[in-house]
Amino acid sequence: MRAIDAAEVPDSPCWVIDMEALEANLALLASVQERGGCKILLALKGFAAWGTFGLVGRYLAGAAASTPHEARLAREEMGGEVHACAPAYKEEDVAALVTLCDHIVFNSFEQWRRFRPIVADASPRVSCGLRINPEHREVGVALYDPCAPGSRLGVTRAEFRPELLDGLEGLHFHTLCQLGSDALERTLAAVETQFGAYLARMRWINLGGGHHITAAGYDVERLVALVRALARRYALEVYLEPGEAVAVGTGALVATVLDVIRNEGPIAILDTSATAHMPDVLEMPYRPDVVGGAAPGVRRFTYRLGGVTCLAGDVIGTYSFDHELRVGERLTFLDMAHYTMVKTTNFNGVRLPSIALRHRDGRYELVKRFGYESYRDRLG
Repeated sequence: MRAIDAAEVPDSPCWVIDMEALEANLALLASVQERGGCKILLALKGFAAWGTFGLVGRYLAGAAASTPHEARLAREEMGGEVHACAPAYKEEDVAALVTLCDHIVFNSFEQWRRFRPIVADASPRVSCGLRINPEHREVGVALYDPCAPGSRLGVTRAEFRPELLDGLEGLHFHTLCQLGSDALERTLAAVETQFGAYLARMRWINLGGGHHITAAGYDVERLVALVRALARRYALEVYLEPGEAVAVGTGALVATVLDVIRNEGPIAILDTSATAHMPDVLEMPYRPDVVGGAAPGVRRFTYRLGGVTCLAGDVIGTYSFDHELRVGERLTFLDMAHYTMVKTTNFNGVRLPSIALRHRDGRYELVKRFGYESYRDRLG
């Protein structure tokens, strides 16, 4: 991603999506599609900035949704294939999804049995699948591990009912989070050991998300080989649905220093918020990089960066800088497009960050500024 001139960004706080960096990720993913003979879907749970969907749709096969709202956004703003997968659906959800989706994945045989009549009446036809849980663990953080003990996500081998497979055309699993193709290779071995006998009865398989394809060091050639071999062994159409791999390294969040106070050291209060604008900072937790910032004590001036809400723990982290921070100065948090943008809240009525696109020619385009209505209309 090219360096951002924070002073040129048209608002604060503001997400900035670098269209050149986004297109570079998409080009790599398109190459995987072509060489692997597979289809890659944008997982909207990770990135849903629909102002970029015209570009995304030129490279990817479609989008993966979890709800009717996501499916409608994909259908109306991007086109291509639309797939749905969720832990459970209401009847009204399925009635909406069959009008929007090409594939619907059910999380249990009971949900499939219950909603099969709705799917059967759909026109055009919808292809249905089942989410499986191979109980193979690769993710280190339990909060993000779909195969953690007691997981509600997917049917385990012990609960699998082959006699109910009639009408199902695909299997879906999602076991990864920010992992490499080596983790996928081990997962595929577990899937084939437990469910391989049923793959030959399927038309397609969805390998889910968590594939860090566009991250530095990812073994793309291994992924291509794995996908091609899997498709060949079982005569399957193969799907992947990363969210982070589409948007990793493409976005930033620009914020402004509102005040500097002292309490056991200097604290800079910003016009952004960990809890409202980047909740994974508190949930995972993780420490986002800041342009010009380093670990505490590395540089001359160390500050805690605090958010603008009343939550006592609304603190982004502690950073050191070469200069003293001043009121009105802008700071740039890196790699903030994926997951962060889709998880924001209006806690305290704090305004959501605006959204700007930076085009190849360096021009910044403000595409969204949230006002009072976006806060008011959430509640009634």
